[in-house]
Amino acid sequence: MSTVLCKLFPSSSHRPLAAACALALALVSAPASLAQSNLPQLGDGQEMSIAAERQLGQRIARELYRDPDYLDDPLLVDYVQRIWQPLLQAARARGDITSEMNERFAFEVLLGRDRSVNAFALPGGYFGLHLGLMAIVGNRDELASVMAHELSHVTQRHIARMTAQQSQQAPVVLGALLLGILAARKNSDAANAIIAGSQAASVQSQLNFSRDMEREADRIGYQVLQDAQFNVQGFVGMFDKLALSNRINDNGSFPYLRTHPLTSERIGDMQSRLQLNPVKAKAADPAAALEHLLITTRARILSDSSVDGLRNELRLASAVSTTSVVEAPGIARLYGGAMAALKQRDTAAAQRYTEAALRSASAQTPSPTYALRALRLLSAEIALAQGDAPRARETLRELMASSKDQRPVLLMWAQAVSRGAGSEDLQEASSLLQTWVAQYPRDAAAWEAAASVFSTRNQPLRAIRAQAEARVALLDYSAALDRFKAGQELAKRSASTDHIELSIIDSRTRAVQALVRELHSEKPLN
Repeated sequence: MSTVLCKLFPSSSHRPLAAACALALALVSAPASLAQSNLPQLGDGQEMSIAAERQLGQRIARELYRDPDYLDDPLLVDYVQRIWQPLLQAARARGDITSEMNERFAFEVLLGRDRSVNAFALPGGYFGLHLGLMAIVGNRDELASVMAHELSHVTQRHIARMTAQQSQQAPVVLGALLLGILAARKNSDAANAIIAGSQAASVQSQLNFSRDMEREADRIGYQVLQDAQFNVQGFVGMFDKLALSNRINDNGSFPYLRTHPLTSERIGDMQSRLQLNPVKAKAADPAAALEHLLITTRARILSDSSVDGLRNELRLASAVSTTSVVEAPGIARLYGGAMAALKQRDTAAAQRYTEAALRSASAQTPSPTYALRALRLLSAEIALAQGDAPRARETLRELMASSKDQRPVLLMWAQAVSRGAGSEDLQEASSLLQTWVAQYPRDAAAWEAAASVFSTRNQPLRAIRAQAEARVALLDYSAALDRFKAGQELAKRSASTDHIELSIIDSRTRAVQALVRELHSEKPLN
């Protein structure tokens, strides 16, 4: 798997960051002295330190957060996190994640709105996951197998080991990628011109992990997957899908295959592991299967909202009965039709499909809790699109009674109460969001939701601080500093200032100023 962000935005999409990647690869041919002068201090031919790897990862992640293809969809993120966190816990319990790594590495998964099938590890514990991959996995175990593999690339320090093995070459490559990002943002046409160069293709082979590292990531990932209580058959299922795609044709939609060659040796090794440790068949879980169908449907639509793509979703939904109870595949088609209709601003059709899907899902046994949650959240979203915030709040109240500590519900509730809700609802949303961001201070979307609620409650100073914290979470320290200073100026002009809030803003301003100075002290990339 590639360790670089070229895999998040493949060149076939012709987007600015894709062009940046091609330019970056071409820059590898620049003199070593030029490339090295623009890099963090990674050492000469020695393994990259954990601190240096985290610094490099942050610099890449900062650019990814700014890209329009970065996506924080609460439902998809929640689904990924319910897979990701058990994997992290298993890796920690095994000792794969050292105390220093646990303290310094981010271990964050960034979703990319791209139809290609791919996932990858970045320096410093950042990971990329394409919606295209989420849309094709058959179950949560298959998705978990990919994520366990990528996690193992990081815990086994493969990026740092590549730096040591290739001496100065790997740092040059990684630095060139950063250079390419900035160059393409200034002149994407120049970057696109480099895509045609053959040199980028020749260098790409050096960016992929070695076969030994791939086998190690398979072996460690398998054990992590097993310890996290996932079905290790997910590895085989994912391998089968990739092998089938490889036999048919890799037309560019499976970049995972190019950076992650599926050799017969890897397949055979995984089959041997299963033979030595036979997996007991687990009872079918229809509730989990239905939720997964809705998640893959959502990922497919969010990665392809083209006119043709939405028409296809509507065509599939129109073939499903809206008056009788249907099974899971039909419910997923109705959900897809509702999402497609909402994107086309046909809220009446969206509501009709959602109500039909809810009736069928409610008849399922056992009750598909998470699937019902997804459908009710979509129903509330439709109500908000229709300008009916009271109906949206009424739809959400049942979820709030049982799931107010769940991120997708909390963020949708914040939207609903910010549109004319009473003081009691606003107070509850404010309190819940403050509790949430105290526990998860790097949740930019939660900070933005808090800012909206604070503003509705006529608390401008708190709203400005929340906006600033959202920028900090996205590693945009300069923008965060601007907002903190705006808060200080507002406090000076205000006759009645919240002195506790101002004290927090003053403290955070100093902390972010230090981050900005550190950022400016880094060696230039262009």
